[in-house]
Amino acid sequence: MSDLRAHHVGITVSDLDRSVEFYADVLGFDVLDRFTVSGDAFSTAVGVDGATGRFAHLDGDGVRVELVEYDPQGEDVPTETVNQSGAKHLGFAVDDVDSFYAGLPSDVETLSEPQTTESGTRICFLRDPESNLVEVLEA
Repeated sequence: MSDLRAHHVGITVSDLDRSVEFYADVLGFDVLDRFTVSGDAFSTAVGVDGATGRFAHLDGDGVRVELVEYDPQGEDVPTETVNQSGAKHLGFAVDDVDSFYAGLPSDVETLSEPQTTESGTRICFLRDPESNLVEVLEA
């Protein structure tokens, strides 16, 4: 068996262009690549008949974030909370959480202002345009 290596963190979105704009403009990620994949092998691999995926790969300071918009789209699920089984979030570090928070556009949904946890870590959570959770911590 070959050794596994981390390659990317993937997020399915309903509007690829809007999500790329958020991750690039709000979080400052570089767009590495954009491409489309379809065909029988892809449909079989993802388990969705007739699937086409529009992809964007972004660099989040060494973490490759893969955004993918599928056609056909699946059903939306209710918005997750961090304490739900199976919940996911992306975590990123900044030097100053308060400055990061103050610089967010007014239309970005946050769960709270930055907080200092019992462990001494300063954190805040926000949602991307698809309601996915993004944690920003001071490190």
